[in-house]
Amino acid sequence: MIEEDGHQWAKTLLQFLVDLNHAVDAASGALSDEAICETTKRYREILEQGGTECPKPPPKESGRRGRVKKTFSRNLLERLRDFEADTLRFMTDAIVPFTNNQGENDLRMTKVQQKISGCFRSMEGAKIFCRVRSFLSTCRKNDVSPASALRDLFQGKLPAFMS
Repeated sequence: MIEEDGHQWAKTLLQFLVDLNHAVDAASGALSDEAICETTKRYREILEQGGTECPKPPPKESGRRGRVKKTFSRNLLERLRDFEADTLRFMTDAIVPFTNNQGENDLRMTKVQQKISGCFRSMEGAKIFCRVRSFLSTCRKNDVSPASALRDLFQGKLPAFMS
């Protein structure tokens, strides 16, 4: 949106969220109630600016079927407005990360498996796949290479972090 459509509100929001993440890190994972109130107010102001830059589409013409098409920018703006609490949860709850990159990485192989094979042949096969992926992901997060973790596992030994 910033590069293709030149929306200033998106650029402002991006910088705001990055700065907010640094402020949350400096505050040891959660902001004070006063800071949360100020931050939420500023977030809403930026979204209002977005509302002026990408206004609602005109109402549906009578006799036309289906929904009125909205731009990508408008859809994002409405999702950011509707899911404000979820978007800003990282500033109130120290356990919530700023990005969902790790969650996406953990799910990506499952989606690739489904795309290549079309589906899992059974629920049991899906559960086994998820169990193995979860084990390997946990090993990686604990600085244990997947190859050595699997080798140890087949030799009847658990990785050190599981002992």
